Formats: sequence, structure tokens, C-alpha cells
Amino acid sequence: MPTSRATAVWEGVLKSGKGNFRGASGLISGAYTFATRFEGAKGTNPEELIAAAHASCLSMALSAGLEKAGTPATRIETEAVATLDTVAGSPRITQMALTVKGAVPGIDQAAFQKAAEAAKEGCPVSNALKGNVRFTLQAQLG
Repeated sequence: MPTSRATAVWEGVLKSGKGNFRGASGLISGAYTFATRFEGAKGTNPEELIAAAHASCLSMALSAGLEKAGTPATRIETEAVATLDTVAGSPRITQMALTVKGAVPGIDQAAFQKAAEAAKEGCPVSNALKGNVRFTLQAQLG
């Protein structure tokens, strides 16, 4: 299996400093600050990257599971919302709310829900976060 790499640089002190990250592929990069991470300022942050990774992972895992079951999807769209809270005085991702919508000919809502739950349990990003982050999942066929 391949290994993925990224780098990040932080310059300055926490509240007035700034950071930049870049994936080794060169396809993802961005700037982040204290304000974009903790104060809701416009821009990206590490939690947004984790949410994007989880949404991507769940979409692929669900697609694979549905295909294996003989009911391939024509479209899977996943939103992941990472909640950052203060726990015991430190910032911590406490919840990942997952909402997945799928166009899957030949199955009903119950089968789609079951497949989405299995994908949530099996995707590598879910497995990396299990035990540290609470997951919620809404799955909608249509």
C-alpha cells in the first residue's frame, strides 16, 4: 500500500503566527492561522482537512461495498463536519457528523443505511478516529 506525505510549517507565536501545509502530491496546500482554526475566521484548518479526508474515505468505502453487493452506486456525496471542543482545557475533535446521500439503483433505504453503516465502520479514516471521536451518520437514498 502507498504511503501518503504532507508537510506543514508554522512561523511565529500561536495567536499571531501563521502556517502553511502542502501535500507531497502538490494537489493540496493552504494557509492557516489561529483565527481560522479557533475563531471561525475565513480559511482552512487541520480539522477541515480531517473532515475532507473522512468524507472522501466514506464515499469510496460505500461505493466499494455497494459494488461488491452487486448494486453499484451512480453517485455518492458525503459531508463530514468535525466539531472542535475544549476538553479538560485543551482543544479536541469530539465529533464527526457524517451525512451521505446516494444514487443507487436497485436498493431501498434500509439497504442503503446498512451499507453506509458498514462503510463508516470500515473506512481507514474512521478506524483512525475510532475511540477518540464520536460519529453520527445520516444516510439518505435518492
